[in-house]
Amino acid sequence: MATKKTSTDKTPIEKAIDAAVVEPVEEKKAPAKKAAAPKKAVAEKKEVKAEAAPAAEKKAPAKKAPAKKAPAAKKEMKSEITVQFAGKSYTQDDLMKIAKDVWRFDLKMKTADLVSVELYVKPEESMVYYVFNGTECGSFTI
Repeated sequence: MATKKTSTDKTPIEKAIDAAVVEPVEEKKAPAKKAAAPKKAVAEKKEVKAEAAPAAEKKAPAKKAPAKKAPAAKKEMKSEITVQFAGKSYTQDDLMKIAKDVWRFDLKMKTADLVSVELYVKPEESMVYYVFNGTECGSFTI
């Protein structure tokens, strides 16, 4: 036989539903009684904010002037590397172009897949050792 549930034998879910239904009704009543008093306080706060606003407007232009100078101070340093040995001369751009050609034609990879290049130049061996994307290693002569 099935047992009947009494009103005191509620599951935790039913208790939570009952509590949720009752709480919003009580919350709506409590702020309604206090609403008359805060209106005066809000009016006073608006007056204080209105007086503070002109002071803030006077300070704002002073802060904007230094901000314009900051971007002008940031300049990137330009660098150029040239390796000279045995009557030969290679710039950084020359070595990068050769490395990209090795990636594209020798390894038969797409140029868009090349993310990083590390070059190690050993002039005494006339060799450049490379690491492409942190995994592909090899060398080419210069």
